Amino acid sequence: MDSADKEKMRRRQAGVSLTNAAFHILFCFCLLTTTSCAIPKIIVLNDPLSPKEHVNLGLAYEKRGEIEGAIREYKTAAKDIPTAYLYLGNIYYGKGEYPSAEKYYRKAISKKPDLADSYNNLAWLLYVNGGDLKEAHRLAEKATELDPSNENYRDTVQKLEEKM
Repeated sequence: MDSADKEKMRRRQAGVSLTNAAFHILFCFCLLTTTSCAIPKIIVLNDPLSPKEHVNLGLAYEKRGEIEGAIREYKTAAKDIPTAYLYLGNIYYGKGEYPSAEKYYRKAISKKPDLADSYNNLAWLLYVNGGDLKEAHRLAEKATELDPSNENYRDTVQKLEEKM
């Protein structure tokens, strides 16, 4: 074999190995993409957390500043723990989303009428945003009636009376 024949043979072998490598790469790519579609997914049919655990998780998220996580957890818990509506109202109040805050405070009052914080917080929201002061005063009075020892509730009543 002369040097020209050896060169042709070397190029042919190089071409075969490149073609062979390209085939293997393509095969691996196809294998990976088709098998990744077949990976089983875990679907949780029953929530492993109790409503109380969702509230606690929401409080932890809120403390860390992860507001969207807190909202998600409170909404999950609210079905069984109406106090979560109060927490949702507080979050939306803090975000400056007053219509949403009002909605959740009212929902907390309707679901748990003995929760004094809901009355006071709604009264304060109405006071701060120029809402119905008569309703705000009535709400603050109700909060004070439910918990007469709470200074914050009496302060809300006093501020409303000064403004009326």
